[in-house]
Amino acid sequence: MAGFVPFIWIAAVASIYVAVWLWCTDVVDAIRNRKADGKLLLILALALVLPIVGAIMPMATYGRMLAAGLLWIGGCLGYRALLVWPRAGWRRAKQRKEDGRQVAMHAVLVTGAFIFIMPFVWLVTTSLKEDEDMLRYPPIWIPQQQVQVTLNGQEYGLAKLVSNGHEVAQIEETPNGWLVQDLATGRRFVASTADFVKVKRPGLKWRNYTDALSFLPPETLHGALYLVNTLLVTALNIVGVLLSSSLVAFSFARLRWPGRDVLFVIMLSTMMLPAAVTLIPVFLIYKSIGWVDTLRPLWFGAFFAAPFNVFLLRQFFLTIPLDLEDAAKIDGCSYLRIYWNVMLPLVKPALAALTIMAFLGAWNNFMGPLIYISSPEKMTLAYALRLFQSAHGSEYGMLMAAATMVMLPVLAVFFFTQRYFIQGITLTGMKG
Repeated sequence: MAGFVPFIWIAAVASIYVAVWLWCTDVVDAIRNRKADGKLLLILALALVLPIVGAIMPMATYGRMLAAGLLWIGGCLGYRALLVWPRAGWRRAKQRKEDGRQVAMHAVLVTGAFIFIMPFVWLVTTSLKEDEDMLRYPPIWIPQQQVQVTLNGQEYGLAKLVSNGHEVAQIEETPNGWLVQDLATGRRFVASTADFVKVKRPGLKWRNYTDALSFLPPETLHGALYLVNTLLVTALNIVGVLLSSSLVAFSFARLRWPGRDVLFVIMLSTMMLPAAVTLIPVFLIYKSIGWVDTLRPLWFGAFFAAPFNVFLLRQFFLTIPLDLEDAAKIDGCSYLRIYWNVMLPLVKPALAALTIMAFLGAWNNFMGPLIYISSPEKMTLAYALRLFQSAHGSEYGMLMAAATMVMLPVLAVFFFTQRYFIQGITLTGMKG
């Protein structure tokens, strides 16, 4: 029987999905057609959702989950047999089929979003948990903190005795266990950790964040220099990528000069060279000019256009009508003026996509600081996070707090610019 457990779990999850799909389709159909049975369906759903939620709790078995899903499917099919199919015309049947497709598509999208967002949710919640709750199974998704009680002007953790349920305060830890005080009788005695259960309630442990910052070297102003260095390198990378790539792409797309197409093919062929091939030569160049252990190697290369960025912008420039360029020439504009005032505003989606990709690449750059930087005050966040992991890898609360602080700016940038990013990527895929 144990060998069939994974297949039963798959069947249970599939039954829940099918049940939700059928139910959502019925609800959409009932509400669209303004049928009274739509309200009845919503009321009945409340009675069905509670058992489903109870079935998928960690303590439930796969059998309960499978039974709940099959019961829900049977209820939806019974509703259709009694109230929908007897009076459904061909128009309504066609509409219901389309509703089913839409619901199925949204179910897949919601499931995918849930799968991708869960690691980040786990990261944030773990950074706000107590140390003893981080490795518990089943995991605790809502952070909890021990309730505090005040005795003689000092706060102690609250717990309950397993034997009689009395509330006690954890005074201090001793070699033989915990010294606790019974809040009802005032008696103090030593109890082992198995004799009492901590009283907890939902709460966030923000101290993990302050502890993570306090462990950073003082010469870096407890991480402030890491942030300044990263922001500086990121800003210069963005400026270098946009300026150099757009200039080179404009010359390949709009200017006519001998050997243009041959040089463009040669440039594209360099994309096949892995970065490891140029790693040592570039390092020797920077070392010969005295740039090792400075921030210059981390942003200087961005001012030399990358082949992929040039190719992306060139495809956009080629789609701009020549009439706009001719009109600008008639008005007396030079090529530089045409590039700056006419062409660049028309390729904003591509520039936005390049900006986000350059930001992500510079913000998460680990190999560059690892090779060129040795002074702590010149490190960036990605390199500092790796060193923090090496020093405090077993302190999961602080480690997750540090990772969250490094990741939040990236998420904020993508959240506020996702429209431009998606538009740029979509249009890039459409250009020939």
